[in-house]
Amino acid sequence: MKEDGSGTERKDMRFVIQRVRHASVTIDGSVTAQIGGGYLVLVGIEGEDTREIADKMVKKMLNLRIFQDENGKTNLSLSDVKGELLMVSQFTLYADCRKGNRPSFIRAGAPEMAEEMYEYILSACREQVPQVQAGQFGADMKVELLNDGPFTILLDSREIC
Repeated sequence: MKEDGSGTERKDMRFVIQRVRHASVTIDGSVTAQIGGGYLVLVGIEGEDTREIADKMVKKMLNLRIFQDENGKTNLSLSDVKGELLMVSQFTLYADCRKGNRPSFIRAGAPEMAEEMYEYILSACREQVPQVQAGQFGADMKVELLNDGPFTILLDSREIC
């Protein structure tokens, strides 16, 4: 069990959500996933994360109202604008740079566990969003995007769960 200093268990899934005009993933020179307008989401899974946390994170992400309405206010959700999702697993969201110059990634979930959780998250998203694309877990990916705004949100499960 990991603690946050207050004696409570620390679980810390992270989503970096970028509102995009378009985004794509290229692996070995071939585009393997691409979307039009919507979200590019970098998904960080920590070793203690659970499906319950994933469900809360997906719900929060899909209900965010960060698209502009007819009055220019950020008041519309992904479903309101019929947006698409591109989900990319990103263990480097757990880089610990406190000591030295070489980041440590020991807080990132073990590959087998993280891949299972990533697939669960993709499945949960596909139940609610018609167009969900995904990067390949563990692959060397080239991610290209046109950030709309720019508009980037960090969702951290410690803040919403």
